[in-house]
Amino acid sequence: MVIISSAELRNNMKKYLDIAKREQVIIQRGKNETFVLTMQQSPVEYDLARAITVDDVIAKVREGLTEMFERKEAEKV
Repeated sequence: MVIISSAELRNNMKKYLDIAKREQVIIQRGKNETFVLTMQQSPVEYDLARAITVDDVIAKVREGLTEMFERKEAEKV
C-alpha cells in the first residue's frame, strides 16, 4: 500500500495508476478526506471470480433439503 497526497497524484498520475495495478494507493486530501485507488477488474472477470458452479448450487440445495427433512422427522418423535 502506498500513501500519497492529492498533489502527488496530480503530478505523477501515470506512475500511481501503474502502481494501482499491483496494490492500493491511498490518496490523502486535506486532513479529513482519504480515497483509495485500485485497478478495477472488468465486470465479467469480477462476476466469474465470485461465481459458483451448478454442481455447488445443487449440493447446497441438497444439504438444505436434508436438514429440513431431518428437522421435520425430529419434530415427529
